[in-house]
Amino acid sequence: MELRKIILAGAAALAALSAPALAKDWKTATITLEGAYAPWNLTNADGTLGGFEPELAKVLCERAKIECTLVASDWDGMIPALNAGKFDVIMDALSITEERKQIIDFTIPYAATPAAFATAADSPLAKAAGTGAIIKMTAGQTGVKEIDTLKEAFAGKTIGIQAATVYAKFIYDNFGATSEIREYKTGAERDLDLQNGRIDLGFDDAVYFGNAFAAANGALAFTGPEIVGPIWGEGEGLGIRKADTDLRDKFNEAIKSALADGTVKDLSMKWFKVDVSPAE
Repeated sequence: MELRKIILAGAAALAALSAPALAKDWKTATITLEGAYAPWNLTNADGTLGGFEPELAKVLCERAKIECTLVASDWDGMIPALNAGKFDVIMDALSITEERKQIIDFTIPYAATPAAFATAADSPLAKAAGTGAIIKMTAGQTGVKEIDTLKEAFAGKTIGIQAATVYAKFIYDNFGATSEIREYKTGAERDLDLQNGRIDLGFDDAVYFGNAFAAANGALAFTGPEIVGPIWGEGEGLGIRKADTDLRDKFNEAIKSALADGTVKDLSMKWFKVDVSPAE
């Protein structure tokens, strides 16, 4: 069974066993991030968490009047750990999808970003058909000519993906029959293999790759079109236990405020050089 299915199954079991929580005043909350998905979130040299999401979390917590503690944890165990009560909120570029909504609750989205393939800049796979273009896909959509073209171009190649992500599901669904898929615990581990020629392609969030390309000093580049739309869910939101509707509502109001006054835009321009605010 694929790792992502095992994780979701375990998370669902924990959710089913969780007793409804009593209403809380929510003066404090613990937020988890990976601390290794720059520029969304990263770990500074002094061990503190930085990046777009930690800075946005500070704003949201202030507006929600909650004293927040940020902690780093492994991506692939976040949802089960949330339902087990190890922390109160996931903030890690977590896409809001119907599959995940069966297990946890979400706030409204604070960001929405495209996804894309990356390869070595000098690879024969660079500048595949559609490079520089943007295509929009709906959830479960098939028969997209641009994707069919990429299937042919990438047939027999190895594609690296971070486990348990919406991007992993997309790659398995669309390229699993024609390409070799290799899963990684972190995006950084995948990027290192890509840069060193141990895999042919990577697939991930496009703004994440922008930072990875800078770190690789031009050795990596996009190939094929960027993919946007409901295929990735409603956008990225805070993951919260289903019982904690009061906490969700507090953060919803804070996110609305940060979107309305341009705070999200300002922070995304600082960290991504592009506005990732979700479309209204």
